[in-house]
Amino acid sequence: MEDKLDHLTYETIEICLLAGKIMLQSGAETSRVEDTMTRMATSLGLPRSHSYVTPTGIIFSTDGAEPAKLIRITERTTDLSKVAEVNNVSRALTSGAITMPEARLRLREIEQAKHTYPIWFQIVAAAISSGCFLIMFRGGWYDFIPAVLCGGLGLASVIYFQRIVAVKFFAEFSASFLLGLLAFLFVKLGIGYEVDKIIIGSVMPIVPGLLITNAVRDLMSGHLVSGISKGAEAFLTAFAIGTGIALVFILL
Repeated sequence: MEDKLDHLTYETIEICLLAGKIMLQSGAETSRVEDTMTRMATSLGLPRSHSYVTPTGIIFSTDGAEPAKLIRITERTTDLSKVAEVNNVSRALTSGAITMPEARLRLREIEQAKHTYPIWFQIVAAAISSGCFLIMFRGGWYDFIPAVLCGGLGLASVIYFQRIVAVKFFAEFSASFLLGLLAFLFVKLGIGYEVDKIIIGSVMPIVPGLLITNAVRDLMSGHLVSGISKGAEAFLTAFAIGTGIALVFILL
């Protein structure tokens, strides 16, 4: 009997950790991850569970005989559809609409699923949004096409450099530098006119907006470690983007 209970407890811990891992890797804020894990554990018969979540790891304990479990998070991206899907699984499990094996199967499917949109679609969306940001910042329609091209190249460069060198700062710095060079090239060729507006519009898709939002939300909800660390990561990203653009202005 005790062996059966221990096995159920182990499965419950694994399901909760899997849900937390998917959410944290997909850009969810710390408070949402901890709340989801706690609710799932309670619905599966572990009402006294404890979780401690940081941007790089999850510690989960059942307050019982089982030792605390740790998962290391090495890759983080933005995929809010996965966060919503895990929340749906959690709600269904809490309401009794699905069983533990069904929840585990759905979470495995969510984990193995690729991004909602392919990379080429993300680049096209970034390009179009760059042109729209240009207009929003009171740029002229004559700079719309240069901003579209620079914005698309910027996101494509970030993705490409991250595959070559697993250093996020280098990828963002290099992409911003190329983006700035291209903006100056368009202006020099007479295709664009306001280089500052082109650069402002085209860097917006790589600005860490979600990261800044989550950092503020974590700080406001009392998760100081996660909030400060996410804020530092957002600062480094902004610093990389600013340094790359500044270098272009210094050289040219």
